[in-house]
Order: sequence, then C-alpha cells, then structure tokens
Amino acid sequence: MNWTTYTSKFTSILEGTYTEKPYDNPEYVEYVKLNNSRLNRWDKKLVIPEEALATIESINEPQTWILIVEHWCGDAANLAPVINKIAESNDNITLDIQLRDSEPFLIEQYLTNGGKSVPKLIVRDSKGNDLFTWGPRPAECQAMVMSNKDADMTAQEKKAAIQVWYNKDKGQSTFNELAALIAETIPVVA
Repeated sequence: MNWTTYTSKFTSILEGTYTEKPYDNPEYVEYVKLNNSRLNRWDKKLVIPEEALATIESINEPQTWILIVEHWCGDAANLAPVINKIAESNDNITLDIQLRDSEPFLIEQYLTNGGKSVPKLIVRDSKGNDLFTWGPRPAECQAMVMSNKDADMTAQEKKAAIQVWYNKDKGQSTFNELAALIAETIPVVA
C-alpha cells in the first residue's frame, strides 16, 4: 500500500469500519488513536537534515523501499513518517508499506533477533536485490530499550522513556542512519 492508503486505514480502524484482529480489541484501538496523533504530528514537523538530504538526493536509480509496520506499533508511528519523508524527497524511491500481520508475511524473512519487530525497512534495487535493511528503531533508542529491559520500571515507564527519546530526537537519528546506509550502497563515481 502507499502512504495515503496506510494513513487512511487509521481512520477506518478508529471509525470501526475495519475491525479485523487485533483491531476488534478496544485496547488496540486506543494504541491506534495515540499513534495516529503521533504520526500526524511528525508528518507535519519533520525536517530532513541538509547533509542527509544531499545523500538521499544522490540516489539516481529506482529503488523500492518496503516498510513493514502495524498501526498499533508506537515505534512505527514515530518512524514511518521519517521514512515517508525520505521517499517523498526523491522520485527514484517508491515506498511500499506492508502490514506485519497480513499476507504475504514478509516479516518472516526479516526477523530481528528471532522476533517480528517493526518497523522494518527493506531497501531494494530495481532488480529486486536487497541493498540494506533497517529497523526496528535507531541504534541509540534500541540501546536504551535494551538497557531498560531489565530495569526496575513498569511497562508504561518503559514506553514513556521511548516516546521521550523520539520527541527529543525529532527523527534526526533515523534520517542520519538511513543516509549513512544509502551512502554505503551508492557506487562512488571517480
């Protein structure tokens, strides 16, 4: 699906016209409500750093960026707008959004430490070869999550710490990490 279809599905879930599992559960609908708000805020506020933008603009051959997400996922609400902003900044990037829990279950081929962590980004060239994968979150945030895993914190406190990190970072780590991966895949012209 494209960005418009993905974002409109938030409305379908919140209006109750899409009620497939797990969106038949009011708890998940609350996650979707919160994530819709986060996604819309980031969609309006994000600014690509100039250095990262220069690297993104240097992509001169078609690529498909497959983003695996779910509407209930808080990380996806914070990171999908960053990836969409990058895709919008270069006509050579086609963004294809797929849901983790729906066919074709592409996530099964891109597990993170054996788990179905999302968001997961797969970047492919025009021949369908994987150039790189990224996700489920920026390295600094992932390190914090791992260190908090065994900390004496409630689940809510852990989630709050992640959101504080995203709010402070403003997408910059993700822009920079993806720009670095792009730079590694673009042939150097002598």
